[in-house]
Amino acid sequence: MATAATTFELIPAGPAMLQTPVGPVRVLPIPWRDPHTVEPEELQQYISMLERACVEHPQNADFRTCLGMAHAMNYDVYRSMDALEEARRIEPDNFFAQLKFSELHYRLRALIRAEEETLKAVNMAGNAWELSLARKQLAEIRRLRREGTQKPAWTKPLSVPVVMLVLMTVISGILLAWK
Repeated sequence: MATAATTFELIPAGPAMLQTPVGPVRVLPIPWRDPHTVEPEELQQYISMLERACVEHPQNADFRTCLGMAHAMNYDVYRSMDALEEARRIEPDNFFAQLKFSELHYRLRALIRAEEETLKAVNMAGNAWELSLARKQLAEIRRLRREGTQKPAWTKPLSVPVVMLVLMTVISGILLAWK
């Protein structure tokens, strides 16, 4: 479901960047093909350009998705999360917004939430390629969960360990005072 009449693709043109109308596009711009080769200055240019595009086209989920990806590459998790959540709000059935939102949780090792969000992306997949992307991510998340590679959930109270630590400190203090 496209929310804008025209979607723009970001195309590199030498040192500067251009926006050209090309109709509905779900192709990622150049920097996301190999994130390790993007210079910080170039990434800042993309972020600035995408922020302007989001202001000019506030109902375009594709721009917000790309902006979220750019912020993630810039290690700005909060802005990335905000942009991806906004993209999902604008266009709830946008596969790439959902997949990148779940990928961000996966990268943060919030694996339970990442699995839930990736399952939503699996259900949104519109073709075999999208489905394979989502399934591959889901398989990796489940592998990490099996191997225990996730942030621990603090569900147990820490009162017993704290009391034991205080008692050990007091006892060691008493023993040192007697010597």
